[in-house]
Amino acid sequence: MTEILRQVVDLFLNIDQNLARIVANFGVWSYALLFLVIFMETGLVVTPFLPGDSLIFAAGALAASNAFSILWLFILLVAAAIIGDTVNYWIGHYIGPRVFEGNHRLLKKEYLHKAQAFYDKHGGAAIVLARFVPIVRTFAPFVAGVSKMNYSQFIYYNIMGGAFWVTLFLFTGYFFGNLPWVKHNFEYLIIAIVLISVVPMAIEVYKAKTDKHHYD
Repeated sequence: MTEILRQVVDLFLNIDQNLARIVANFGVWSYALLFLVIFMETGLVVTPFLPGDSLIFAAGALAASNAFSILWLFILLVAAAIIGDTVNYWIGHYIGPRVFEGNHRLLKKEYLHKAQAFYDKHGGAAIVLARFVPIVRTFAPFVAGVSKMNYSQFIYYNIMGGAFWVTLFLFTGYFFGNLPWVKHNFEYLIIAIVLISVVPMAIEVYKAKTDKHHYD
């Protein structure tokens, strides 16, 4: 277990070096691998641990050194992000309600009701903002499907959020990923990206606890 955890941490912190090795070994098939990872991270609730922000950033940095075509990366990763959320939404739509049946400790119906209220209140903004929060972006479309969020509204913000998410990290990596300071401190930058990403979630948790305490 410790060895697996060490390998996962290494994958995240040295994702630029690992991705470069993948490109060297698999060539053009690396595009398919990137597509698959982003699709799985956004489309399957069982794989929230896969890299998203950092992988897209590292891919952009490699594109700047001509290891990838930035245009093809953009097209494929945006498509993966949008298709992934769409699949996740329909999984939640069709089988999600069954998950909340009974009196499970972690999946109580009250959570579903809260999720429905959350999407009724925030609507599309929830789908867009969730893209920038690790783990949350994996569960957001699933919960949207469970909550029966209007699909025409969901797909609009899904496309908007997916395109914005990929554009931000891909082109940030493309323009800044090969700067000497960034290359020499890549692992610290990845940690910073993760920490910044979880700030909105931490704020929401704090506000929820504050509101609960206030009403208690």
